[in-house]
Amino acid sequence: MEVKIDEYINKQKNPQKEVCNYLRNLLHKTMPDISEEMKWGVPVFADGKFYIGSFKNSVNLGFSVNGLNNKEVALFEGSGKTMRHIKIKTLQEIDEEKLIKLIKLVNEKSVCEPC
Repeated sequence: MEVKIDEYINKQKNPQKEVCNYLRNLLHKTMPDISEEMKWGVPVFADGKFYIGSFKNSVNLGFSVNGLNNKEVALFEGSGKTMRHIKIKTLQEIDEEKLIKLIKLVNEKSVCEPC
């Protein structure tokens, strides 16, 4: 795992730190060979298909929506043309089953050109 991502996560306050760690582990659990790097100032995974961004009151798990149909894009929050997100405030509100389905959907269908 990438040291710079460890540093990014470790400097966060709880509950954001816990949520970031959980999401990172969930991405690796769902896709064991996933790549990770720091890009755009945040941890980025699968060459830009996913990101984790920590904010004052929440953490965003970002998803590339290139290649998804309108119904699939509507599953995410935000209004970006190429990236959308799911906002998470605490570990307790994480729906792991839903996130795994979204991760698999984006991994299979999203096209990063380049992300």
